[in-house]
Amino acid sequence: MRAPVPLYQAKAEFFRMLGHPVRIRVLELLQDGPKPVRDLLAAIEIEPSSLSQQLAVLRRSGIVTSTRSGSTVVYELAGGDVAELMRAARRILTEMLSGQNELLEELRDAEAEASR
Repeated sequence: MRAPVPLYQAKAEFFRMLGHPVRIRVLELLQDGPKPVRDLLAAIEIEPSSLSQQLAVLRRSGIVTSTRSGSTVVYELAGGDVAELMRAARRILTEMLSGQNELLEELRDAEAEASR
């Protein structure tokens, strides 16, 4: 019998699963609702086999679901929490980059003062 995985390790594995630009882009696109694979391909502009591989990772993790209608496969987020996670990531990045802009301004001001 396997020992249970500690929560911090499960979280690390979850974020590692998210750690691919194509997967992040797919999740961003699916925030607006279900999308057929052809629309995802058009928006991401990668090889179909590469997209298929990344979609399989997301599907196995349970973060997205797929349905087939004829030859069309449509993907959607498995739940609203994923969309909230993507919005939270955007807010965090905005704050981080805002702080960097402030630091950059301070450095420019200091450089201007030093050259006077």
